[in-house]
Amino acid sequence: MDQEQINQLKDLLSAPKKIVIVPHKNPDGDAMGSTLALYQYLKKDGHDATVVSPNDYPQFLKWLPFEEKVVKFDQQNAIAVQLIKNAEIIFTLDFNHLSRTGDMEQALKDATADFVMIDHHQQPDNYATVTYSDVHVCATCQMVYHTFEMLDATGSIDVDMATCLYTGIMTDTGSFRFRSTSSRTHRVIANLIDKGADNAFIHQQIYDANSPKRMQLLGSALNNLRVLPEFKAAYITLSQEELDAHNYEKGDTEGFVNYALSLQDTRLAMIFIENKQEGIIKISLRSEGDFSVNEMAREHFHGGGHINAAGGRSDRSMADTVDYFISILPQYKLALNA
Repeated sequence: MDQEQINQLKDLLSAPKKIVIVPHKNPDGDAMGSTLALYQYLKKDGHDATVVSPNDYPQFLKWLPFEEKVVKFDQQNAIAVQLIKNAEIIFTLDFNHLSRTGDMEQALKDATADFVMIDHHQQPDNYATVTYSDVHVCATCQMVYHTFEMLDATGSIDVDMATCLYTGIMTDTGSFRFRSTSSRTHRVIANLIDKGADNAFIHQQIYDANSPKRMQLLGSALNNLRVLPEFKAAYITLSQEELDAHNYEKGDTEGFVNYALSLQDTRLAMIFIENKQEGIIKISLRSEGDFSVNEMAREHFHGGGHINAAGGRSDRSMADTVDYFISILPQYKLALNA
């Protein structure tokens, strides 16, 4: 964010405003951590702020401070629409196209508020009055921390805000192991721990609260793991029948794709998850090195994201989706074997 944008944001927040803060559909740790941290700051600063999420999020995020204050668009539609309609400022966090909010998109397009975008994904849209976009930052939560720096507001960060920000950075960096984790990231994390974030407790809440059914679902996923050594690729499939057999809940498959990526000599990993209700195959893509799954997702699977982590979808059947994926691999063979 350049100085002109910083000054513009300061002007927008110079008097109490009605503010809505929006994460993307199916929000993850970074989306919820960033929105809840910003919510707490804005409330402290005297604003009438509300987080409005397009839909619900996994159980392993339900412990986050002030999570109970979130309004869910799909469950509390009338309240959510009115909040958006009345908003003077709308912050959109961890996404850069309004289409990423699903059924909430039209309500946002109809809004008269000034939009502020804070996001680290590639190719941002231009809907916002203030845009803070940086693809080199590992997590939107880190960008929210830097936003507080720009607003001279890091002194407002308390233990609850630090907890939310730490959660988002930890989850979006794979516990700080992804290439996007920088020395600056570690300095931010150190400051958050100094502010009271309990790193061991946060890790336990996110990663060590597995249910037996989730572990059994992971077993099914690993049983479906297939390796394509010629392309240094691997993929996992999960059918709706397999999800139902293990009483699938939102978030149960989080991180499963990383098991495929962890295989020796694997640079590309995919997981294909059937969603019969929406009539799609949901896809998560991961890669190592400089192979861009963002480009693959955008070109072939109606999605996008980061160089090493992206998402997408397919309207084909599971079998046809997998066949299509295998059919496009030859065009990436040189890049995957570089």
